[in-house]
Order: sequence, then structure tokens, then C-alpha cells
Amino acid sequence: MAAAVLLRDDFDGPALRRLARVTKDAAQARRLLALAEVCDGGSRSDAARVGGVGPRTIRDWVLRFNAPGPAGRIDGKAPGNASKLDDAQRQALAALVERGPIPAVHEVVRWRLADLAHWIWEEFGISLSETTVSRELRALGYRKISARPRHYARNEAVINEYKKDYPPSWTRSAKGFRPEPR
Repeated sequence: MAAAVLLRDDFDGPALRRLARVTKDAAQARRLLALAEVCDGGSRSDAARVGGVGPRTIRDWVLRFNAPGPAGRIDGKAPGNASKLDDAQRQALAALVERGPIPAVHEVVRWRLADLAHWIWEEFGISLSETTVSRELRALGYRKISARPRHYARNEAVINEYKKDYPPSWTRSAKGFRPEPR
């Protein structure tokens, strides 16, 4: 059987209980109370009962507590996948968005996420979904704002000629048809 892992000696049971009382993280409080049981001389099985886990998990908690201290018992956010674009590629994307599309070259009059994903594929050979491109642009400080498209040859006079002037589809009922209030 392996030797038990010793707990740090710069914290005692009452200090860990005080920390558990003031923390805002319920999971950290539960872990600190289990470790306080170990500090007070209780067995790892007793600490496992206090923490609601198995003795093997208590050993893992002790190891994580010994390295950074009580802060090591807070659940951290997982780092997630690394970005596929590096800083130089992000700057090139930002410069492209700032310049805007050239209709004769890019064959579009405004950037769409699909167009930018296609440009990234052609330029860098990196396949990104539209959602990922949107996330990258948002991280660069851009927001998706879309103006209502207008045709360049729009003529207001012709539009007003074709507008129909229909009477409203509803009419006010006569006074005799309304039910009496109760």
C-alpha cells in the first residue's frame, strides 16, 4: 500500500473552516471542509464522507491543495481549443475588413461571414466555420451590423407610382353592435 500524501502544514483545521465559511464557491467550501477533517486528525475515509466523495478523490484534493493552496481548490474554466489563427493572420483579417471588399476583385459588395471564411481558406489554407469567423471578428472588436440593402439605381418617383392605396381592412363597428359593459 502506498504511503499517505501529507497535507501542507501552514494551514490547520480551524483556518480551513474559516476559509470554507467565507468562500463564494460551494464546491471549494465542500473540499476545504473535507481537508479540514484531515488536518484535525480524521481519517481519509471520514474526510471522504464529509466531502461526499471517495478516498481516492480526497488524495487528489490533497495533491491539488498542496501545490497552490486554497485557491487550487476552485474549479477553473477549461481553456478550450487553441485558436486556429495566429496574431499575424488576425491582423490581416482585420485589415481586410477595414478596407472592405473590392467588387471587381472579390465579387461581393459587402463582406459576409461565408466570404471571409472563403478568403481565410484561400489566403492561409485554414478551414473555419462561419461561427468561428464571427467569434474571431468579435474578439477583434467588430460587430455584425447589417444595413438594409438598397439598389444603386433606386428611383423614389417610380416606387411611389406603383404603391397601392388600399383602405384599411378593418372598420369601427357601430355603437349599437358593441356589447354593454357589465
